[in-house]
Order: sequence, then structure tokens, then C-alpha cells
Amino acid sequence: MKNLKLYSEVTLELGLQSQGENVTLAAMDVEQNRMFYASTSNSIYILHLHGKDQSKNSTYLPMVSILEPEDSITAMDYLIEKEALIVGTSHGYILLLTVDSDETTEVVGRVEGGVKSICCSPDGAVLSVAAGNGQLLVMTQDWDVLYETMLEHPQKTDISGKAYVDVTDGSTDSTEIQVSWRGDGKYFASLTGSKDSSSLQQVKIWERETGSLHSSSEYKAFMGACLDWMPTGVKVAAAYDRKADDKCALIVFFERNGLERGSFSIDDPKESTIEMLKWNCSSELLAALIRCEGHDSIKIWSFSNNHWYLKQELRYPKRDRVKFFWDPTKPLHLISWTLLAKIASYNFIWVTSVSDNAVALVIDSANVLLSPLCLSLIPPPFSLFNLKFPCSVQDKSFFCKDSKSCLAVSMSDGNLGVVELPVMDVWEEMENKVFPVDTCCSDTIIGTLRHLTWLDSHVLLGVLHSESSEPNSSIEFSSMENNGISLSQGQEHSFGYSLQEIELVCSENSVSNLVTSSNWQAKIIQRIFLKRSIVAIVPNPLSKCSAFIQFDGGFLAEYSSKSGMKMASREILKGFPSTCPWMNAIPVSDNGTLKHLIFGLDLDGRLYVNDKILCENCTSFSFYSSASGIMQQVVTHIVFTTKHDFLYVMAMDELLSLESHGHGSNKIYEVGDQDGIKIWERGAKVIGVIDGDEAAIIIQTLRGNLECIYPRKLVLLATVNALVEGRFKDAMLMVRRQRLDFNIIVDYCGWQEFLQKAVEFVKQVNNLSHITDFICSIKNENVMGSLYKNALLPLYPPGSKTVDVEDSKVESVNNKVTSVLEAIQLALEEQLPESPTRELCILTTLARRLPPALEEALKRIKKIREMELSASLDEIGSAQRKSLPSAEEALKHLLWLSDSDAVFEAALGLYDLNLAAIVALNSQRDPKEFLPFLKELESMPPALMLYTIDLRLHRFEKALGNIISAGDAYFEDCLNLIRNNPKLFPLALQLFTDLSNRKKVFEAWGDHLSREEFFEDAAMAYLGCLNLEKALKAYRACGNWRGLLAVAGLLKLGEEEILQLAKELCEELQAMGKPAEAAKIAVEYCGDIQSGVGYFVAAREWNEALRIGFLHKREDLLMEVKNAALECASSLVSEYVEGVEKVGKYLTRYLAVRQRRLALAVKLQLEGRSADDDDIDDNASETSSSFSGMSAYTLRKGKGSGASISSSAASKASERRRQRHRGGKIRAGSPGEEIALVDHLKGMLLTPGAQSELRTLLNALLMLGEEGPARKLQCSADTFQVTQMASAKLVEDRMLDESLKEENHSLEPYVHRVRASGLYSEAFLWQLKVLCPP
Repeated sequence: MKNLKLYSEVTLELGLQSQGENVTLAAMDVEQNRMFYASTSNSIYILHLHGKDQSKNSTYLPMVSILEPEDSITAMDYLIEKEALIVGTSHGYILLLTVDSDETTEVVGRVEGGVKSICCSPDGAVLSVAAGNGQLLVMTQDWDVLYETMLEHPQKTDISGKAYVDVTDGSTDSTEIQVSWRGDGKYFASLTGSKDSSSLQQVKIWERETGSLHSSSEYKAFMGACLDWMPTGVKVAAAYDRKADDKCALIVFFERNGLERGSFSIDDPKESTIEMLKWNCSSELLAALIRCEGHDSIKIWSFSNNHWYLKQELRYPKRDRVKFFWDPTKPLHLISWTLLAKIASYNFIWVTSVSDNAVALVIDSANVLLSPLCLSLIPPPFSLFNLKFPCSVQDKSFFCKDSKSCLAVSMSDGNLGVVELPVMDVWEEMENKVFPVDTCCSDTIIGTLRHLTWLDSHVLLGVLHSESSEPNSSIEFSSMENNGISLSQGQEHSFGYSLQEIELVCSENSVSNLVTSSNWQAKIIQRIFLKRSIVAIVPNPLSKCSAFIQFDGGFLAEYSSKSGMKMASREILKGFPSTCPWMNAIPVSDNGTLKHLIFGLDLDGRLYVNDKILCENCTSFSFYSSASGIMQQVVTHIVFTTKHDFLYVMAMDELLSLESHGHGSNKIYEVGDQDGIKIWERGAKVIGVIDGDEAAIIIQTLRGNLECIYPRKLVLLATVNALVEGRFKDAMLMVRRQRLDFNIIVDYCGWQEFLQKAVEFVKQVNNLSHITDFICSIKNENVMGSLYKNALLPLYPPGSKTVDVEDSKVESVNNKVTSVLEAIQLALEEQLPESPTRELCILTTLARRLPPALEEALKRIKKIREMELSASLDEIGSAQRKSLPSAEEALKHLLWLSDSDAVFEAALGLYDLNLAAIVALNSQRDPKEFLPFLKELESMPPALMLYTIDLRLHRFEKALGNIISAGDAYFEDCLNLIRNNPKLFPLALQLFTDLSNRKKVFEAWGDHLSREEFFEDAAMAYLGCLNLEKALKAYRACGNWRGLLAVAGLLKLGEEEILQLAKELCEELQAMGKPAEAAKIAVEYCGDIQSGVGYFVAAREWNEALRIGFLHKREDLLMEVKNAALECASSLVSEYVEGVEKVGKYLTRYLAVRQRRLALAVKLQLEGRSADDDDIDDNASETSSSFSGMSAYTLRKGKGSGASISSSAASKASERRRQRHRGGKIRAGSPGEEIALVDHLKGMLLTPGAQSELRTLLNALLMLGEEGPARKLQCSADTFQVTQMASAKLVEDRMLDESLKEENHSLEPYVHRVRASGLYSEAFLWQLKVLCPP
């Protein structure tokens, strides 16, 4: 699926030194890229191919004085190792000519009969010299002869047809000897022939090491000595002369064993002769020099799928006597020369034969094989139909727009051929047909055009390589400014290029269903002569009759049919940094604005978009368009392959974003293997794409096979486009064909939006089998946020609500499946007529719900069964019956979709024992298992049967209602049911109306709550059934002394019993850590004032203790309160002083650890390591601890007070934070020491409980006249609080600052900042203003 295109042709002319001098031989120096030509005047001309001015790049070396009179050069080759030219003459001399330094000539030796050929082995180690007497010498480059062998003389046939050997000593001028080496140099082949006539001869294969004959072919009538061994070593090419059989020449291939392997005809007149056969260095092309009656030609074939394709034919006048050879290192570079020293350099490229609309147009000689790949992948040489032209096709251009297709070809005879094709819908009717195409008529000679491009349906643009131009219309490149091109008038020159615009008109009306291949008129309407080579032309996608032209070097210009050539500045039309033979211009949409992008691929594999590099190892590229309607021609993706055999698909939106954010870089994208699709066969290339819903990429392997792949990114894009446009049927087909998740149909814009489109979905799809597959695939998951989250999908349709991924996950679990299936069921019932298939589809929607609506499905089956059992069916009923499936079929369908046990239980849930029996039988249950159970149910009373079924199905609420309706005889069963299912207690109280039964339910509920240790709720339940003893126990168990004493009052206990009960409660509450509650009971119920005040002091309720003491005028108790308050104040002062010291130690340790960590990080960074690793923090902590033997972490022993520095909650939070680090506890040198210190410092703040206790204690001390201790306590607590807050703030600031400045470590500024916040801040509300210092 590829064609060989000539993209560059450069013609030079050697200045021969004498009149009548002709060029006969050529050799090439690959290293310095120069050519050596030998002429009939025994002169050597040296031409540097990279030079543009042959007068400065050619050298003349005369050899007349060296050779003998009447001696001439007959063979020549270049020896790379010696950097010299070896020459053979007709007198048998072998000369070594050094051309780089002193231009000396050395006579190596002489052979008899003259030198016929000189051929160096591929490795350059040995040299073969064939003499005119049939002798072959193989020697080293030190001129040591390894061996000599005799080649067979040409054989001729006598009158009887028998072969004989001519051994006369006649002239050997007409004898040719050809030697060709295999690519590895281990073997070489030879063939001896005659220039004037064919002869029966053999192709002989020789071994290099010994010179012995390895194998030989049969005697055949070879055409001259045409012979060349494929560099890969597979085949040896030669030519048969079949004039005796009245047939044209045949190119034949031999294996190393001399056996013929294959052949093909050259399809030329029988008088044509093959003079040369040459393989290119990659062995993929075979070129032949063919002499015809009216012209000479170089034909180039390629081999694929067991067929030889004629890809190019270069014609020359007969007088030129052209010869050629391939570049030894560049496989697509061919060099030809003529007798008059006209040198032509041809550069070919392989181009895809697939057009933008996936039509393959493969060139094979005069045939163009057409195959629409969107209909079927037809690999050549097969095709849907064939267009036969009068002459070999050299270039072609295909135009397709608005269902109109036109093909224009440029032929090797210099004529044009144009054909207009019918609409693609009727192409299948043209299968296997051959349509002859006539040559276009023209008043002037058009010539063989290159780079054919359609500007419009009737306008062509092409490039002609011309030998002369008219001075009044020529344009040459005189300067390069800003990498652009400026034009100026030039002078007459020998070789140039002409850009021709041709108008095409058909004299007959085209028929839509027929091929229009004749009566085309061509007229040149504009011609521009250029000196610089054009390498590519592509049409401008946004401008009619306009094209972009690329010149050698990557420079771009725009051509318009009306205004001609326009050379824009680089800012307007960006060129490529290098020559890009593969070029394409595409339309893209940039935020709704149409613009063009120009892509180019150079010979080194760099893929450019404008002047930026997209990929540096690209091998092929193509474009995909997912748009439809008006925007159908807008390209949305680029597809390209790399030398690593990966396929990449990139959206144009992403490409435009990368290009706009390039920040001056020449490369805008870094290709990674993780982003590409691995191609399974090495060397495969993209040859085309199928746009739209097909979303296919066509690749071709090296073997010629065609493969069609569907990248998930493009498939998803095409599917969502179809959904956005409301084309549910197309989307369904794509989902099924590409095996996508059916949930994409629902999730593409949210399942809530799909509910509104369910009717349209069913109406469009209209295929119950497809809808059933869709129903069975719906699941509680948003695939757009999970499975296809990373795929590049288009925006949601306008007006639709975008679904948030996280929210949709929660909603879909509860709603998606059931809601969607309900909507589908309603749509099926509304849009589709009744049928057995529709009923089965509805049953599927019921079975796939979450939870499955099996009861509703069984009701529908039950209804069908009742219709079957009805004996009096009227005609309407019969018709309705035919539109439904049988009950057995429907039931089997339901059982296939659902768990048989669940269906059986659902049938029981309908209380239909017959239906349950049918389900059991169809689910292949053992009758011994279910029949006894069903018979037992049938024998029960109705209410008890319903209760038993509900109990089996765990429908306890229904079971409770049924057992209650069975009567009081089953009350114990009812009570057991409630006890086993405590959630039924509220329902039972609602259903029971009898007071005695309600009391039993209340008591059972209280017992259950007591077992669960919900004692307060249990007491309420006991009160509901007036069981006061159990209520008293429940209140006592939960410690509710108020409720306990209230129930004791309801029991009318005596004073002594209540007093005893109150004393017991005091002891229990004191043991439970509730001394304040115990104090209230002691004062109010026991009348024990002393114990009450003691309990208040233990609870640190200083105000209450003083109030009770003053109330009862107990001075002794007031003194006890005073002493306890002073003791507590003294203890708190000691704690706060110690706390200030610990804060200082923690802060000092933190700053030391931090300083050493930062110093170590700086040191490691200077050594080239990163300071961001966790290991640095660990090493820094360990290093810092090694410099200090002290530890700041000490635990204070002694009994704590209620005014603890940190609350238990803060301690737990700090512990959790420490556990997140590897250090665990705060130890010197632990890995997480620094973070643990920060957490501990922040956790030492005064808790709200401690602040409340402080304020209460300060009030009590002032009330007792102890102002001094109160002031001292407030001062110490304030000092601790300010120090802790300042340290925490300092630590926070240091965590945000990684500097090593020690002046930032002072605590004083932070202390002043905290005090400046004032005493009215929330943190200092516990302080008494009367105790604050001035």
C-alpha cells in the first residue's frame, strides 16, 4: 500500500574537454560523496554531488599520456581503503590512480585479452578482475593473486540448435563479463554474454576462499551479461532473451544453488533489450536499464505480497545512451548519466497510497489499483477495480469532496491522464473490472509532472523539471531573509523547474454511476520558472485554489491560482528547519476558530508541526477526524509511529496547547513508551485511517499484510461523539463491536440525563437482543470516572449537567441501576409492540435491578400462567396470548438471570404454593427437599402459613403481624419472635391493644435493654409496665441517683431506708469519681454537712464548699476549706514553675536538632545529594544527638492535681501524631525527634478545664483573705502560659523558615508579642484583673 515518489531531481552537466567526447564508466566515493566518470578520451572527471556549482566542484584528470596508443579505459572502481581509483584498460593494464594528494598513477599489472570488469568485494578485502580471454583473477588489495580461474566462453547455437563453443581468436570487443558479489562477500556470481546477440550461457556461483565453482544454472539464452546479486544474498537477478519465442524479455532470479526461484516479464515490446540490472543497497528495489526502439528507460520494481510492482519509469531520448547506478549507502538515491555527461540525481521516497478518505491507489506500471479500505481491507495485488492508463504512471493525485472523486496521473511519456469516478456507494458494482483511461488532449506538451496536487475539482498544480526556461518569466532565489524567501528576476539557465497550473475540462457530461475516463482537455493557464528544487506541494485546506509549496531546505511559500506565488515572512508562514519530503496541511479548530497546521517529516525521522519538533524518531504519520456535519473536514487527532515500533495518538487540542506553551523550545513533546501502543510486528507503518465512527488505523507490515487496529482513545471519542449527537444506534453498534463497557451509554453525561433519553434510546436501537445485552451490563459504577477516567473524551453536550465523579459514586450505588432499568422498562412498554421477546426483555429489567424485583417478575409470569390455564379464551385473548411467551419459557429465562434459591423464596413470598412448586421443578431441585415443606405449609391455617413463610424469608415485620392475627394462643411464639428480633418491640407495642400483653412486651423490652446495659432506657421500659423494683435496680446500675431516689419515693420507702440508701449512694459516687454528686446527696438527704464540704473540696468545687460552710456557720469547716485551697495553690505553683523549665528545655533541644539538621542538609547538597529525602532528616537527628549527652525528657513523679497542664485529649492527640513518625517516643536521637518536640510543645497548653479550676481557686483565696497566695498563683500560671504560647509560635515560624540564622531563635520577641495581645484575649479570660500586676 505504498508508492515510490520522486521528490527531488537535480541535474548537472560535466564540461567535457573535447568535441565528440562521451562518458562511458562511473564510480563513486561514498565517504566524500563524489563521482568519478571516465570518458572515451581516456579522461577522469571528478564531481562532488553536494556542490551546486559544477564548475567549482568538478575536476579534470587526463590519462592520455599514461595509456598506450589506441588503449582505452574499459573498467573502473573506487577502493575506499586505498582512497584511490583502480582502472582497467582494453590492453589489459590495471592502474591505481591516487586522486586526493599527488594524483600519481601506479601500474599494478596486466592481463591478457584486456580488462572486461573490475569489482571489489563488499568488505573491500579482495578484488576480482575479469579478462577478455575469459580468465578471472581474484587478488588482495596488496596485489597478491589468491587464485585464477577460467570463465566459460559464450556459447552459440548451430543450425541444429546444438550448443558449441567458439574458440577462435577473433575480436572480443562484443564479449561482456559481469561479476557480482554477495552482500557478505563469501560468494560471487559471474555471467558472460555478448552485446550483439543472445547466447546460451550459465550463471555461475563461485566460492571466495578457494575460487572453486559452487553451483551453476542451466544453459539459457541470457540477454547480454546482465547480472546483479541482491545485497541480502537471497537472489541473483539476470535477464532471459525470449525473442525467439516472440516474447519480451524476462527478469529471472536464481538462488545460490543455481536453481531458478522466480521471474517476471518487463511488459515491453519484444525488441526491447535489458542492458543493466541493479539492486539498491536495501534490496527492496530492482532497477533495469531497458533499450527500446524509440527511447531508453530506467524501470524500478518493488516486491510485495509475492508480486513485482513497476513503481517508476524514467524515460530518456535514445541518443543519450543513459546508464545508472544506485547510491551504495542511500537506498532511495539513484544516479544516472548520459554519453554527453548530463548527470541526474534522483531522490525517491515511499509514500502511502491511501487517500484521506481511506481509498488505496496503488501504482503498478500503467495500472492504478483502487480499493476502498472503508469497505474491506484488500491487500494488493488484489483490488476492487483497476484503472488502465496508456503508459506507466509516475505520479498521481486523488481528489474527493462532496461525494465527487477525481484521479489525475502523470505518465512517463509526458502526458496526463484524468478520470472522474462515481459516488462510492456504487463502487462495489465495479468489482474486478478494468477501466481504460485515455490521455488528456492538450495544445502544448505538458511533460512529466511531479508533485501533482489538486487545487480544485478542475485545476491541477505540478512541477516539471525543465532543461531551459524563458528569461521573461523565470524566478530565482536571490536571498534568504528571516528564513523566508525573496524573489527576483533571473537570467536564462540550463536546468530549472517550472511550476505549472493546469485547467481540466471534460467535453462530455459525467454520469453519476459511470467512470468518466475520456474526452478530457488540459490547458496550462499559468507557469512559473524556478531555480530552487520543490520537494512537496499540499493543498491549503482553508483556501480554495491555494497550496503550500516546500522548497529544498524546508522553506515554505503559498501559491494561489489568482495571485501566483506568495513569499510570506516567517512569522506568517513558518517553514521547517530541514527538508521534509513528507508534508501535509490540515485544518484544525482552535477554540472554535479554524486554522491550519503544516506537518512535515524529514529523512532523519523528525516530525515537525510548523517549525517545532513533535517527534524525533517518527516513521509514518496520518490524521483522524472525529467530527461530523459541517466540521467533518476538521482534523482532531494525529497518529504516528516511531522507530521503536510504538503507535501514538495525540489530540489536536493537546498539540495546540503544547505548541502555545512551548516557551521558546524547539521540541514541544517528549515521546514516552508508556503513552504509546506497542506494534506487534517490527517495521509496520501507518498507511491511513478511517474517520468518523469507524475510528480505525490501517497499518501495513514489512511483509505487505494489512492490519486494522482500533485505538481505545479514538473508539471512545467516536462513541461519545455519537452519544452527544443523540445517535444511540450507532453508539450501541460501536460499543458492541469494540467491546466497550455498556455503561458508557449511561454515564457519558450522567445517568440522570439518560433517564430523559431512555425512550429515544429504545426507539433508535429497536433491537431487543441489543437492549437485553445493555440491560445485563448496567452496574453501579461510573465508568467515566473509573475505567475511562484517563481517556481523552470530549466535553459534555451543552445544557447537560456535568456529573461529579465522587458524588456520582455515592448516588449510583442507590439509584443508578434501578432508575435506569425502570426507565428502560417504561420505554419498552411505550415504544415497542407486545411480543414474546419484549416480555423477556422486561423480565430482564426486573431481574437485574438492585435488589432484583423478583416478585414483580413472578407476578407477570403468574399472569401468563393464568391465561394459559383459562379454558374460555376468546379471539382477543388468543391474540394477546400469542404476543407473550409461555409461562415455562418466561420462568426459565428468569431462572437463568437470577439465583434459583432467590426466585423460589420470591415465589414463597407471594404465598402461592403452586407457583413455588413450578419454580422448584424448573430449577432442578430435588422433590424430596421441597414437596414435604410445601405440603406442610398447605396443611397449616392461613395465618400460621403466612407466618411460617415470612419467618423463613426473614420478613419479621410481616411475620409479627401474621402471628398476632393468629390469636392469643400464639402469644408466646409472638413474644419469642420479638425477643429474637429486638427491632420489633416498637411495632409490637403498636399492634397490641390488650393492656396485659402490652405490659409483658414492656417488661421483655426492659429485660433486653438491661442485658445490653442500657440501664436508663431499661428503667423507662420498666416504668411503662409499672415494675418499680426492676426500675430501681436499673437506675442504681446506671448511677442515676435522682431517678433512683424518685422511684424510691414511688415505692413509699421509710425514712431510714431512704437514709441508708443515700449513704450507700454517697460511697458509690465517691468510688466512681463523682465527689460533687456525693456532696449534694450528703447535704440534702443525709444532713451530713462535714462530709458534704469534704466531698466539695475533693471535687475542687471551692465556691460550693464555702457556700455550704457559710450557710451552716461552720468555722471549722471554713478553716479546712482554706487549708486545702492554700495547699492546692502551692502545688499548682510548683507545677507551673517546673512547666516553665520543661518548656525551655524542649525549646532549646528543638532548636539544636533543627540547626544541626539544616547544617547537614547544606553539606549534603554541596556534595550533590538532595536534602529532601527522609534519610537526611533521620541522619540529621541522629547526628545532632551524638553531639550532646544531655536529655531534656524527664518525667515528673508525684501526685497530680486537677489543674493538669495538658488535658488527656491533647495527650492522646499528641501521641497519635508521634506514632505517625518513626521515632515513637521522644528520645534523643530518635528519627522523629524534631516533629515530636514540636507536637509536645504545642500540647502543653492550659486546657479550658484547668483555666476554669484556676479561676475558681483564685476566687476562693480572695474570699478567704489570702491575696498573696492568689497573686503568686496567678503570676506563675501566667508566666507558664505566656512561655508556652511564645515557644509554640516560635516553633511554628521556624518550621516555615529553613534559614540557619540564629538571631531568629530568640524567645523574647515572641513573649512580648503574646503579652501585647492583652489580657482580654480568650486565652487569658481565667485571670482576675484585680490580681494582675501594674
